[in-house]
Amino acid sequence: MRNARHLLLAAAVSLLAACSTIGALSAWLNDQVAFTPTQLQHSLDKRFPRTFDKLGGLVEVTLANPRLSIPPGDTRLRLEFDVGMGALGGEGAPTGHLALASSLRYDPSTQGLHLVDPDLQQFDLPGSGTLLKGGARGVVNSLLAEYARSEPVYRLDPDLLAKLPAGKRIGNVGIERGGVVVHLDR
Repeated sequence: MRNARHLLLAAAVSLLAACSTIGALSAWLNDQVAFTPTQLQHSLDKRFPRTFDKLGGLVEVTLANPRLSIPPGDTRLRLEFDVGMGALGGEGAPTGHLALASSLRYDPSTQGLHLVDPDLQQFDLPGSGTLLKGGARGVVNSLLAEYARSEPVYRLDPDLLAKLPAGKRIGNVGIERGGVVVHLDR
């Protein structure tokens, strides 16, 4: 009876070790790994609201309440923010709204997924005149280009990257079947 318990315990430990190994091997199953919009949303929620200085500190742009979605059948994600702008030290409380659409790319220097040429879909800033709205739109476009270059929407987990199969590297990133799919290349 005692030997049977030891044997059962050894089998359970072996099974757990095998599951761990299978998990490591299946992380990049079929040379790809997928992320849900919810995973990306959680990453964004941790990093916002944020205020960015533009034009040498003359303008502050505040982005808050990020909302990420992938419209059905689309190959780009949609990212919406509450936006506020302040000038000459004035606070830019978020009273407006902006929405953008973008593909994603992988950047090895940040180990993250970045926007690719974000396309401003909607920009509403209440109380701004037509002239300011055009100037504000230029500031927002500049901010989006800078953000796309330097800030990832999502950082890949170092443990996941450590499980890359030998001889493989991150390839293209696609929006597929309502999720983000990172493909591997040789």
